[in-house]
Amino acid sequence: MGEPFDFTYILTFIPKLLSTLQITLFIVAGSLLIGMIVGFLIALPRLYQIPIVQTISKVYISFFRGTPVLIQLFLFYYGLPELLKLAHLDVSKTPVLAFVILTYGLHTGAFMSELIRASVMAVDRGQVEAAYAVGMTGYQAFVRIIMPQALAIAIPVFSNLVIALLKDTSLAFTLGVMEMTGKSQTLGTLTQHFIESYIALALIYLVVSFALEKFLKWLENGLLQHEQQDTSVRSTRLTLRKNISYRRIVTEMSTGKGGVDL
Repeated sequence: MGEPFDFTYILTFIPKLLSTLQITLFIVAGSLLIGMIVGFLIALPRLYQIPIVQTISKVYISFFRGTPVLIQLFLFYYGLPELLKLAHLDVSKTPVLAFVILTYGLHTGAFMSELIRASVMAVDRGQVEAAYAVGMTGYQAFVRIIMPQALAIAIPVFSNLVIALLKDTSLAFTLGVMEMTGKSQTLGTLTQHFIESYIALALIYLVVSFALEKFLKWLENGLLQHEQQDTSVRSTRLTLRKNISYRRIVTEMSTGKGGVDL
C-alpha cells in the first residue's frame, strides 16, 4: 500500500516529469521521421500496383498493424541483435533509445503508408488527367495537383496518429528508457505516492496532446484556406443532404414493416 493521498505531491512531481518531456518528444519526432519515409516507400507499390513488392507491403502492414507495440519492442530489442549476430554484426552496445525509435518508426510507417495511399486515391482522378492534358509531367502533376489536396485530406488522420504515437511512447519505459512514464514510475516507487505521480503524468500528456491537436488543426486550416470561399455552398448542400436523409429515415420508420408511427 502507498502513502495517503497528498495533493502537494502532484505539484512537486510535475516539474520533475517535465525534465524528461524532451526524451518523449524526441521519440515522437524520430519515429515520425522514420515513419513518413517508410510509409511513403511502402505506399508506392500499392499505389502503382507493383506485383511482388505490393505483396511484401501488405505483409509488412499486416504485421505492424496486427501486433501490439509492446511485443514489437521486445522483438526488436531482444530479437534483432540475435539475428544480426548471424551476419557477424554486433549491436549490443547500441543505445536502447535507438531500438525504441526504430520500432516506433516502423510501426508508424505501416499506418502512414495507409494514410498516404488513401489520401492520394481520394484526389479526383479527373484533375490528374486534366494536368496531363495541359502538358504537365507525372512529377509536376503530383507536386502541384495531388500533393496539396492529399495533405489537406491527410492532416486530420495524421493528427490522430501523432497523438496516438505520443501516448504509445509510454511503453518505452519497459525497456528501461527514462521518459516521462519511466520517471513517473520511479517517483512513485521512491515516495510511495503512485496516484499523485500518475495524475501529474496524465495532466502533462493531456496538455501536450491538446497543444499538438491545436497546432495540427491550425495547419489543416492553412492547407484548406484556398477552399474557404466555397464553405458556405458546401454547408448549404450538407444541410440539405442531412434534411433529406432525416426525412427518408422518418418515412422508412413510419411506413416500413414493424415500423413506429411518428
